[in-house]
Amino acid sequence: MLLPADKTRRPKFPPLEAVVFGEKKMGLVYADIELISADDLALNRRGFLPEDQIKRMTVSALVDSGSYMLTVNQHIKEQLDLPVLGEEIARLADESEVRVTVVGPVEVRFGNRATTVRALMFSGNAEPLLGAIPMEDMDVIVDPKQQQLIVNPENPYIARKSVK
Repeated sequence: MLLPADKTRRPKFPPLEAVVFGEKKMGLVYADIELISADDLALNRRGFLPEDQIKRMTVSALVDSGSYMLTVNQHIKEQLDLPVLGEEIARLADESEVRVTVVGPVEVRFGNRATTVRALMFSGNAEPLLGAIPMEDMDVIVDPKQQQLIVNPENPYIARKSVK
């Protein structure tokens, strides 16, 4: 096939683009969550740390109900000054297993909900991931139609827990 001189051949498929945190992609849900050093919150409650010195940050996390825990990267661990609590073996989506550092405690806030959890730390700039355990504890759900994390509409004002 001959093309006019001023035309260039387009690739058959558009180039792949990196997922940008917070961007909506089909099947992927991201949510802006606030992460706070739970140790700082405890010191503040006891009067040892002023409110303005509590270490906190807002991150865009991949919401993954197929994963269990909160995962953070080295940068988040350092910014919140999260202590190392130990090590665990984590099974990744491709079924491989890696040894990861456990850090925390970290308070996770979304909307009018909060929970305190330990987090798995991955090196480099791995994207934060919000798993099923913190989601369940905050009583939040994924709205697949809108591709967003929402407070459970059946319990909009206060989280409901199942203890049976």
